[in-house]
Amino acid sequence: MIQSLIDGVLVGAIYSLGAIGLTMVMHMLRFANFSHAELLSVGAYCALVFERVLAVVLPPLGAAIGPLSMSLALLLAMVLSMGLTGLSAVLIDRLVFRRVRARGVPQSMVFASFGVALILRNLIGLAFGLSPVFYSDDIAFAMVLSRDPLILVKPDQIFVLVAALVCMGLLHLVLSRTTFGFALRAVAENPALAQVNGIRLSRIIAAVWLIGGGLAAAAGVFYGLTNQITPMMGSDLLLPVFAATIVGGIGSVYGAVAGGFVIGIAANLALLVVPSGYAPSFPFLIILVVLMIRPNGLFGEERA
Repeated sequence: MIQSLIDGVLVGAIYSLGAIGLTMVMHMLRFANFSHAELLSVGAYCALVFERVLAVVLPPLGAAIGPLSMSLALLLAMVLSMGLTGLSAVLIDRLVFRRVRARGVPQSMVFASFGVALILRNLIGLAFGLSPVFYSDDIAFAMVLSRDPLILVKPDQIFVLVAALVCMGLLHLVLSRTTFGFALRAVAENPALAQVNGIRLSRIIAAVWLIGGGLAAAAGVFYGLTNQITPMMGSDLLLPVFAATIVGGIGSVYGAVAGGFVIGIAANLALLVVPSGYAPSFPFLIILVVLMIRPNGLFGEERA
């Protein structure tokens, strides 16, 4: 049970990063963006390309970092991927969502997000093929933290957890200590009043897409580092990411973080009592239970 709990915390950190961008977009633009999970795939494959290029151009960067299976090239590639994926999210908004948003039909935004998700997924499949890809072919050996009970953790998993927490901490500082953070919250609560006070709505929306896309890319790289990357990973992570957003409360960044850990832990503990084939249904059950108790989610606030 302790092993499942630890695994749940580690995978929950990835869900949390993915859910942060989704909850920010849903809160500000008032639509469920079903293409958000595909940004995890975009970020993972962008990092793969950057990592291969850096390893060829600068061979010393291709060496593994200590006990980790990842190289310094992959670490730098992740940073580049976060920036490129964030810019891709802004571009998608400019080309698709902003035009649909101007027509004032909220339902069309949801349908458009489905279309964007299918386009991104198939473009990735065409470019990289459908076979799973690993960042490293080296075998990652787990560390024994305890023998009674037996607890195994891979160094890559520890790195992912620490790096995810660092990303969340930096975002917290931005939202709570900077003028941009105050402006973002003002726009999310009352866009018209925020504009009257001199806040440029278009810049804030672009910044939300940039941050959400960047964090999604980091989540995709972390997922690929501890598992594998495929063109279908976005669709596989769609339900857990949405569940984390809904459970935590739409619009709450801290709720998305908490929701990600709740979903990750619950899904891993479920494997102790049910066959693995039934585990994907547990996010649905958690959503139902939480919404029955708190309709606005764990940290969500009632909106007028």
